[in-house]
Amino acid sequence: MMLFLGGIRFWHFLLCVLLGVAAMVVLTVISPYRTERVMSFMNPWSDPFDSGFQLVQALIAFGRGEWFGVGLGASIQKLYYLPHADTDFLLAVIAEELGLIGVLFVIMLFGVLLWRAFAIARRAERFGEIYAARLAQGIGLLLAIQAMINIGVNTGVLPTKGLTLPFLSYGGSSLLASCIAVGLLLAVDRASHRKPGAVR
Repeated sequence: MMLFLGGIRFWHFLLCVLLGVAAMVVLTVISPYRTERVMSFMNPWSDPFDSGFQLVQALIAFGRGEWFGVGLGASIQKLYYLPHADTDFLLAVIAEELGLIGVLFVIMLFGVLLWRAFAIARRAERFGEIYAARLAQGIGLLLAIQAMINIGVNTGVLPTKGLTLPFLSYGGSSLLASCIAVGLLLAVDRASHRKPGAVR
């Protein structure tokens, strides 16, 4: 994404994407545990007590939550049914407790974060700060894509990755890295506001 935003030629960008996809396919095929993970992702109900256990329990949590959830703190799946309920599969617990409305609110918050990062980047670029603009765009994409992958894993759209949900999942290093990223984003914003002619 950063290559694309940096103005690389489209066919160069397409070549990078194709090479990345080919590398992922090769790495999946040559490793038995990765192949098993992809197969269980394709049909988790074929082995719901072993390889498909995590995804099946996450989908049960989503189903129990319905529209408005079972209530804050009333999740059953987080009581040792759903593995890694506080890190990788936190969104499934949110879905069970707060329902579809809670999940859509979380997605909206990450959308707002990405939108604000790009607004900060646009202002920095207007003042000729190209590096700061790319930094802001990169931070926004980093957090939004990480959230998108975690949401995809929780909903069964992507294979299990072990990636946390930024700012929400339990874990000190993930939270620290996310806070440092937002600190850099705020530094870009503050620097662009100090430029002559900047409007707050």
